[in-house]
Amino acid sequence: MRPKLKFLSEDLIRQIVDESVGILCKLGVELNNVEVLSMLSDYGAEVDIPNNHVTLKEDIIQKALDTSPKSFKLYDVSGVETNDFSGYKVHFTPGSAALNILDYHDNRIRKPLTSDYIKYAKLVNGLDHIKSQSTAIIPADVHDKISDSYRLFLSLLYGDKPVITGTFTIEAFEVMKNMQITVRGTEAELKEKPLTVFSACPTSPLKWSDVTSQNVVDCARYSIPVEFISMPLSGFIAPVTLTGTLVQHTAETLSGIVISQLTNPGAPMLYGGSPAIFDVRYETTPMGAIETMMIDCAYNEIGKYLGLPTQAYIALSDAKQLDAQAGLETGIGATLAALSGINSISGPGMLDFESCFSLEKLALDNEICGMTLRMLEGITPKEDFPTLPRLEELLQEGHLLISDHSMKYLNEEQYFPKPIIDRANRPRWIDEGSLTLGERAHRQVKESLDQYSSNSLSDDVKKELVRLMEKEAKKYGMDALPARDV
Repeated sequence: MRPKLKFLSEDLIRQIVDESVGILCKLGVELNNVEVLSMLSDYGAEVDIPNNHVTLKEDIIQKALDTSPKSFKLYDVSGVETNDFSGYKVHFTPGSAALNILDYHDNRIRKPLTSDYIKYAKLVNGLDHIKSQSTAIIPADVHDKISDSYRLFLSLLYGDKPVITGTFTIEAFEVMKNMQITVRGTEAELKEKPLTVFSACPTSPLKWSDVTSQNVVDCARYSIPVEFISMPLSGFIAPVTLTGTLVQHTAETLSGIVISQLTNPGAPMLYGGSPAIFDVRYETTPMGAIETMMIDCAYNEIGKYLGLPTQAYIALSDAKQLDAQAGLETGIGATLAALSGINSISGPGMLDFESCFSLEKLALDNEICGMTLRMLEGITPKEDFPTLPRLEELLQEGHLLISDHSMKYLNEEQYFPKPIIDRANRPRWIDEGSLTLGERAHRQVKESLDQYSSNSLSDDVKKELVRLMEKEAKKYGMDALPARDV
């Protein structure tokens, strides 16, 4: 039996959804995109173009929900299925768009470079329990106008897994779309086997920028999946109560669903977010707070009630180092998210309020993910009844280490983490160097990088990706891309 966790009753979910629909039909949303406003007007919404405002109607919202796909899948660069976002299936992906990286060698937070991104892409390619890449860190050695497309470029050049990505500009979408078509071959094949998910972030409270709303439209037109990332902050730019925050999150996410589905009915999407409480003592937005995790798990229940696949930024930490707090917050988040059945769990590798990434933490978090995935398999009898023969053998032999039953089910029943998780007795731990967690994590990163082999893209496809990226860079005065030998 798969274990599950719920925070909301169905009656409360219905009440939250009804309230959020009422808000969209009475207060509406600010929408700074004339094209999208015109489209919504054509469908009967009340639009005030001079004031960039739209008030929706219940039938428009229901129409969008009726055409929303209940699931979709992602595929790697070779076209092999990796992620099935349906039901309670769970997949982990690293956190995204960190401005900083924690450098293991001097324990210093600094700006990441191309070389850091390549190491990241190579590392994540070999992590068993991380099913997709994300554009996790923002290299500081390229023009900021190409930072979005450049991250996708490096991910496709060095990784096999699909990519959770996005863009902070309208202009970057075209080249990012063309990179995906280069990998797939045609627009039709890209639609058939999606390679990426684009994050689309409304601004709380109840606002869509020109850029983000256009990204939703562009992705919908090409059937590129989007994840809606509403970010209300409880007690600051959202009601202080968790229920009130859920109402606002639901309204903001529903407005995004309307934009997507009216553009292209059936366009794939994830009902996601990155909300948080606001800690008034420090004026911070703790992603590792238990209340933040509760909001994430609860809006996942609302998404499932609406019949949609879900996403959340969870299984990450606000710690500044790879320490006990990092493990505590990440472990609790990963466990709650998995038990709640969040389909795409974004967060492994992240520190410092989603602003910093650590390769060593990502290696550790891969093991946390492995443990939670084992937990989801639950407890199932495997030739355990009758148990009498096992105990008779135990009494006769004194152990069951090499019994047929043990040999058959050992690897199926027990998850064996890599040596980054210390399970040795103290004498053996001392003999092997008395390594700290950080040292073991760094050793695991190094071993993974040493084992990396080139991804499965053909040389011709890689050359075309380089050509597209170089052409884009030249638009912004970069005559050459940073060196890529690591």
